[in-house]
Amino acid sequence: MDNINVLIIEDTPAESDALIQVLKANNYTVVGVARTYTEALRLFYNSEIKIDIVVIDIFLDGKADGITFAETINIVPNKSKPFVFLSSSKDRQIFERAKLTQPFSFLLKPFNELEILYALEMAVEKFYGQTNVFLSEVQDTVIGEDYLFVKKNKSLKKVLIDDIVYIEVEDRYCNIVAENEKFVILMSLTKLVQLLDPEKFCQTHRNFIVNTNKIEEIIVNDNLLILKGNHKVTLSDKYKDFVKKFRILK
Repeated sequence: MDNINVLIIEDTPAESDALIQVLKANNYTVVGVARTYTEALRLFYNSEIKIDIVVIDIFLDGKADGITFAETINIVPNKSKPFVFLSSSKDRQIFERAKLTQPFSFLLKPFNELEILYALEMAVEKFYGQTNVFLSEVQDTVIGEDYLFVKKNKSLKKVLIDDIVYIEVEDRYCNIVAENEKFVILMSLTKLVQLLDPEKFCQTHRNFIVNTNKIEEIIVNDNLLILKGNHKVTLSDKYKDFVKKFRILK
């Protein structure tokens, strides 16, 4: 699993340093700190590391350039990211303008550690349309287009969905077996099936979902699939129709 990558837009070094300290202490990765609107755009669009979330100070050098930045990234197709506003301003007009950009949280300075951590969790949940997941007793994982975001202690971790080989259910939990790691999430197999892309993932047994891109051999007579890494998964009669999705040469 990888850390969540956070871009900070904050022009006061003492406050950006405090943010960095909190984020790193909770296993988030700070990919950069922008002091100006121009620098924020450069880091956002040209970063070699994929940014997952942005923490934005509304006022940069006395101007509401943080809001301008949010407005800019919102209008670029397929470039939007969840973001959280920070501000010491209590001006109602500023708040109303900021609200129009649809931030996922609006925090007043001085922030505290739990506020920031909760805000990041809520931002990820809302961005992917899965509300209150991390506060639930029956789920701890948000599924996006490219990543799973898994709650681990006080931080979030991400797992590239394309790296998943197969998923196995175990009571209320699911074992996720990826190419280089294995981890457990608190989510039912039924819920996972609903959220994963059916073009990539197929159920092969009441206890298994497989990434079809990881299938190396289908042994129909033995009700068996051989997956990348020599993983073996059961193929039950009920789900054998999924084989029809493949072009079979005779």
